[in-house]
Amino acid sequence: MMRVGVAREVARRWVAEVGAGLPGFGGAFLTGSVLWSPADAVLAASSDVDVMVVLDVAEPPVKPGKMRYGGVLLEISFMSAERLASAEGVLGDYHLAGSFHLPGVLADPSGRLTELHEVVSREFADRRRVLQRCGAAMDGVRRVIAAMDEAAPPADQVMSWLFGTGITTHVLLVAGLRNPTVRRRYEAVRELLAVHGMLDHHEALLELLGCAGMGAARVERHLGALEKVFDAAKDVRAASYPFSSDISEAARPLSIDGSRELIARGLPREAVFWLVATYARCLKKLALAGVSGEAYEEGFRELLADLGAETFADRRRRGQHVLDALPGLWRTAETIAPA
Repeated sequence: MMRVGVAREVARRWVAEVGAGLPGFGGAFLTGSVLWSPADAVLAASSDVDVMVVLDVAEPPVKPGKMRYGGVLLEISFMSAERLASAEGVLGDYHLAGSFHLPGVLADPSGRLTELHEVVSREFADRRRVLQRCGAAMDGVRRVIAAMDEAAPPADQVMSWLFGTGITTHVLLVAGLRNPTVRRRYEAVRELLAVHGMLDHHEALLELLGCAGMGAARVERHLGALEKVFDAAKDVRAASYPFSSDISEAARPLSIDGSRELIARGLPREAVFWLVATYARCLKKLALAGVSGEAYEEGFRELLADLGAETFADRRRRGQHVLDALPGLWRTAETIAPA
């Protein structure tokens, strides 16, 4: 077993030994669950360590993604230094604010990242700032759902509908000063709403996703279909695809084992979001690599049909349900946000 604190030090070592040598290197910081977890917590086998590398370039290259280093699965991403130009901008960005409100700077040659941390940590929990970030998440729901394009490949359409819907969880997680996690967002928002005695709101979020009535056996069936397409896609090369490493043998503990773990813990519906995302990414990776995914498309259609999102018209209709629910979601966020 590895402790979170040890995993953070491994990430720091990668930055010093590898990241610092990248062209335009301007620093690095932790993001994600390892930043939010206590140092003495055990790093779950289904977790990676998210490292954001800041580069002084206008357009960062495609992120390396997931890689093994020092016995830890790292997720390496790149960000332009322009996004960190002001503390005001960082405080209004719910992902960045969450990354800088805790001490997670791994390297800071200019001192700028440390300055941002000092400002953000002071103002992070201010109600005005919190609701500002909730509003940004609400805008994200609208923007991503509106981006759904009937002319796009089905997997791309699904990702717009899926992530637009899934950002609804982030609105509440941000309000509750919780980590707006990606893969486990429905589990995390359930924990938050349980604390507030509002589990009925969690059911409403699952209903928007389309899986409120889905049982464990059905989710297991879909996971079995996902595992087949995952195995077909994990070893093909699609260098231009930024999520290529999410569909790899290194990522199996997260995408496959992590979903199975949620089902085993009695949270099958909370596993559905990432199951759909991973299935879509597998098909996308195969397509970009010039490999036919036809043998696996029926399983994808079956999964979408269970969610009421099989066709573009279905996805547009479900997206509208999400948009219609936003006023109530905002009222819930206002209730949860600090006074």
